[in-house]
Amino acid sequence: MIEIRPADPSDAAALVSLAAEVGREAGGWLLTTEAWRPVSEERRYLKAARRHPDAAVLVATDDERIVARLSLARDSHPASAHVADLGLMVAASYRRRGVGTALLEAAVGWARHVDVRKLELHVFVWNEPAIRLYEGFGFEREGLRRGHYLRDGQPVDALLMAYHLPREPGVPPSPMP
Repeated sequence: MIEIRPADPSDAAALVSLAAEVGREAGGWLLTTEAWRPVSEERRYLKAARRHPDAAVLVATDDERIVARLSLARDSHPASAHVADLGLMVAASYRRRGVGTALLEAAVGWARHVDVRKLELHVFVWNEPAIRLYEGFGFEREGLRRGHYLRDGQPVDALLMAYHLPREPGVPPSPMP
């Protein structure tokens, strides 16, 4: 059974392994084709995220094995503090099984808790399965960022997508930060 929980610093090695696994796939889903950050760096990142109220790393586990990761970070500029960026990766054998959707639902829960009203992400234009997942969840295409990333030294385009959190009935809109 899939369980969603906050990542713990002790998850660092498993998360580095997951990133390496996804990074080796022929689809080119990650920004880098090089190794993910070292386990020690990942552990420091996870410790910092747990202490920081404007960030979170969530994992999906199956019998305690980490099979997916979702990272969230609020925009640091005061004018866009109602926006958070997210990144998602799911092990190939767990795709199209509801894991990504469960993590996105948890991200919406986090966003509500910290008064984020918009989640946004970048996805490579060729990652059609991820685009279908995001659109099926309710993300909308907001723009194309040409040459936005360098991947192996080559500029690649990224699709900017966003999810606007619906207002809960009876809850007044919060003032802009």
